[in-house]
Amino acid sequence: MDDRTMQLGGTRPPDAIRGFSVPAGLTGLRRVVTLCWMSVAALGRSLAVSGAISLVGPGLGMVPRAMEGVRDLAARQRELARRWAGVEIPGPPGPLPPAPAGASGVVARHRWIMSDPQTRREYVWVLTDPIAGGFLAFFPPALFLSGAWGVFLAFFGVPLSAEWDGLWYQFIPIEGQATAVLAGVLGLLQLPLALWAAPRVVRLHALYTRAMLAPSESEMMASRIQHLAATRSDAVDTQMAEIRRIERDLHDGAQARLVAMGMTLDAAEHLLESNPEAVRGLLIEARQSSSAALEELRNLVRGIHPPVLADRGLADAIRALAMTCPVRTEVRVDLPGRPEMPVESAAYFAVSEILTNVAKHAGAGRAWIDLRYDRGMLHITVTDDGHGGADASRGTGLRGIERRLATFDGVLAVSSPVGGPTTATMEIPCVLSSPKTTSS
Repeated sequence: MDDRTMQLGGTRPPDAIRGFSVPAGLTGLRRVVTLCWMSVAALGRSLAVSGAISLVGPGLGMVPRAMEGVRDLAARQRELARRWAGVEIPGPPGPLPPAPAGASGVVARHRWIMSDPQTRREYVWVLTDPIAGGFLAFFPPALFLSGAWGVFLAFFGVPLSAEWDGLWYQFIPIEGQATAVLAGVLGLLQLPLALWAAPRVVRLHALYTRAMLAPSESEMMASRIQHLAATRSDAVDTQMAEIRRIERDLHDGAQARLVAMGMTLDAAEHLLESNPEAVRGLLIEARQSSSAALEELRNLVRGIHPPVLADRGLADAIRALAMTCPVRTEVRVDLPGRPEMPVESAAYFAVSEILTNVAKHAGAGRAWIDLRYDRGMLHITVTDDGHGGADASRGTGLRGIERRLATFDGVLAVSSPVGGPTTATMEIPCVLSSPKTTSS
């Protein structure tokens, strides 16, 4: 990928743009018609925003709602640009800014829109897209319709011209069969031109949309810094909470048992000469305490980094989780190697937390885990057939997973409609180490 391609659109143009074919042209024609309708939708959104701004009365309540509609339409345009033209358009660095309390009037509403760079760009885009974007998108259909009209005139132009007291096709007056045929020839030439232009106009429209909506480098950098600061704070808080948990478990568990074992051995030492039989019982008690302390230490180590994860990798560790889960769980793995140890640990405990939620709250009979690696990204999907209704905003477990994954720039997406099924999708950017392939 050359630098110019990166600057223009993020990816190379699709193969259909480099050559010409009738199916690609027809597909492009259908897409530019969709873009025309999107420009009409942008016109409606621009009227809604303009009406909200000029609304008589105090408050900014209508303007944020109107701008949310603009942002939704812009997100749809980004998706179409990515799928149809291979042009990646970064999303907004953050949500809409909060409306200032107590502000009123047209000036205050304009100031609210213009105070945030991304909101300002979306506002300018929704005002200009019905004109600039609509003109770009309408050019191939107009060319195609003009060509079809020329072909129509080749057959019916002479009688229509006589009935309507003269007809023109572009610069050609339809005065007889010769001029009608000439109009048909020009129309036939325009039809393939329209099919050739349609996919290229789709990409040109995507590049125009990118120029209008893409955040600047400084905004992206500021958003990145803010994200890193937040994830670093979360990582530090999580690490401190984990250290406190380990200290608590050691103090209340293994340490207490070891202290009790020391007291038992001390008592046995004092009774060794006078009551050997009592010493036997105390030694048995000390041995039991040492076994219990050892088991608690093993559980503690397993909670920090499970041995199966360290020895056999993420795939086998997740299979082990599936085997111990009360819900019947199927695992599919396509993992050509091992991620870095911190990523493995984060992914393992995320899956463990989700399976725990499935077993406790979902009421599911079956669950499925899909683990794969594609283009530098570790993808994990956990699906269950439970009653659904899971919401990350209402539970600390899913929020904890989000914070754990965010440390590695990972994301968690949960789809859980009421009635089910529930699908939790995790994506973590990482690099695999060995070429060893593990699949099932």
